[in-house]
Amino acid sequence: MRQAKWNEIDFVDKVWRVPAERMKMKQAHAVPLSRQVRYLWQELRSLPRTNECLFPALYTTQRPISDNTMNVALRRLGFDHDEMTSHGFRAMVSTLVNKSGLWHPDAIERALAHGERDRVRAAYHRGAHWEERVRMAQWRSDYLDQLRVGGTIIEAKFNKRG
Repeated sequence: MRQAKWNEIDFVDKVWRVPAERMKMKQAHAVPLSRQVRYLWQELRSLPRTNECLFPALYTTQRPISDNTMNVALRRLGFDHDEMTSHGFRAMVSTLVNKSGLWHPDAIERALAHGERDRVRAAYHRGAHWEERVRMAQWRSDYLDQLRVGGTIIEAKFNKRG
């Protein structure tokens, strides 16, 4: 997300289209945008900027913020490197949606841009599970809203090394 560019965001179709060259598997990826994400990104877009990136680097408008910038922010929030990383948000989302039991595992894997490892299955299973992924994206945003306004928050018990 930190590398997102404004020309990839389609507010009308409610989708972020990530080009193949930025994806690990070199295949374009579409991400459905929830109401909350669209609202926040439209607010972000209203800020004065001379950049194509949603999240530009501080000292240059030619590139997005770095992965390290995100990790430094997490450290400043009090998370140690063995507790949370910027990439850890993907694992957190995967855990949340998998444990909910509401979503087909294939839809979850497609949402995370994971390809099918079984070549035969991949040849016959090309569906993107788009409609389910749209509902899943909205469900995640609604879940986060519930936590923000006083929902049940499960406190993590981190194991400290050392």
